[in-house]
Amino acid sequence: MDKVLNIVGGGMAGAEAAWQAANLGVDVVIHEMRPDVGTFAHQTQHLAEMVCSNSFRSDDDENNAVGLLHWEMRAAGGLIMEMADAHALPAGGALAVDRDAFAADVTARLLAHPRIRVQRGEVTALPDQGQWIFATGPLTSGALGQAIAAETGAEALAFFDAIAPIVYFDSIDMSKAWFQSRYDKGETEEQRRAYLNCPMDRDQYEAFIDALLAAEKTEFHEGETAGYFDGCLPIEVMAERGRETLRHGPMKPVGLTNPHMPDVKPYAVVQLRRDNALGTLYNIVGFQTKMKYGAQASVFKSIPGLEEASFARLGGIHRNTFLNSPTLLDDQLRLRKRPNLRFAGQITGVEGYVESAAMGLLAGRMAAADLLGSHVPAPPGDTAMGALIHHITGGAEAKTFQPMNVNFGLFPPIEARGGRRGRRERYKAYTDRAKATFRNWLAAQARPDAA
Repeated sequence: MDKVLNIVGGGMAGAEAAWQAANLGVDVVIHEMRPDVGTFAHQTQHLAEMVCSNSFRSDDDENNAVGLLHWEMRAAGGLIMEMADAHALPAGGALAVDRDAFAADVTARLLAHPRIRVQRGEVTALPDQGQWIFATGPLTSGALGQAIAAETGAEALAFFDAIAPIVYFDSIDMSKAWFQSRYDKGETEEQRRAYLNCPMDRDQYEAFIDALLAAEKTEFHEGETAGYFDGCLPIEVMAERGRETLRHGPMKPVGLTNPHMPDVKPYAVVQLRRDNALGTLYNIVGFQTKMKYGAQASVFKSIPGLEEASFARLGGIHRNTFLNSPTLLDDQLRLRKRPNLRFAGQITGVEGYVESAAMGLLAGRMAAADLLGSHVPAPPGDTAMGALIHHITGGAEAKTFQPMNVNFGLFPPIEARGGRRGRRERYKAYTDRAKATFRNWLAAQARPDAA
């Protein structure tokens, strides 16, 4: 049993982890609680069931970070991408699939593998012995969630996203915005300039509130209790409680001086805080929201300085169990306190089918290497997989950590003709660099001295 890899959860991450580990010569047991224990979202007993959309998003591997992630997973022999390609539907530049046929075929391929066994039933505790990967996703069962919280500390495990939108720094108009912490707080110059500020006059604020109240909203899903949200109310709910509520909350204008107009006191201020160590991403402070995505982009682009904003992620609040991975996981996706336990998929703080499967791919390879007496390092940070794993295990700000899709803001900046007009060329430079690096990473594992 010492050479068996146990994987809890048969979603995208668990399925990919099992495939990768088994193909490296390790026996795998997938523990899947369905159908013994169901969820409100799943409809079948299949592994890798798609519970939301049927899209893997852009398949453009030259100009899109998600498409690049597709390319890397194909290069690494990923089962999820192989089955997605086999069941692709017409979707323009996106990769959409026949979800039922896709999940059925993933399940069949895993069950047919001589080194993979599926064991139905719920795992409710964190084992002390053996190599385990927990890939239980955003719908982790209550019992297992409690066990993880007991091990990691309740404050390190969230059961809901309270996501504020994230903006690419290079799309912010710095002729209107400025760096300053309220009352210039901080012992260092960096701390005193920790926030980006976007000012509003009274008319702009009133128009913003009107747009916020009129915007189309999504409904709360089953299991999202109103009591929880008292601590992180959507901005539109705050606005409904009074037109001045936001101006006395996250948009309060106190302690700030606009260097572009030092004699004019802003009526309200939207603040953005750095979201990663690279300084390429900034989140809009206190702006978690239930607005639909199209409405969000329209409303947030009415903020002075964000008229041309590009969003790495839009906001939301929904049920989603995830770890504060920057404080808990090492770069092998292992729980620092319990290195025989790895986590993969959405529970680590990545968002999306492809991102989840990619973390499963890495966890499977890393765990198999451990069992076989070898070592697989995390991919370099200039690859899509590397950018994701480095973000969730240390690149993100732990205090504001929220689930993230892959995007070029997670990559080390690259020198190319910049500006908005040069974006396509810049993205191509990112993907060219990533592909070369990823090929080298794969090649190194194939060499006898790779460990």
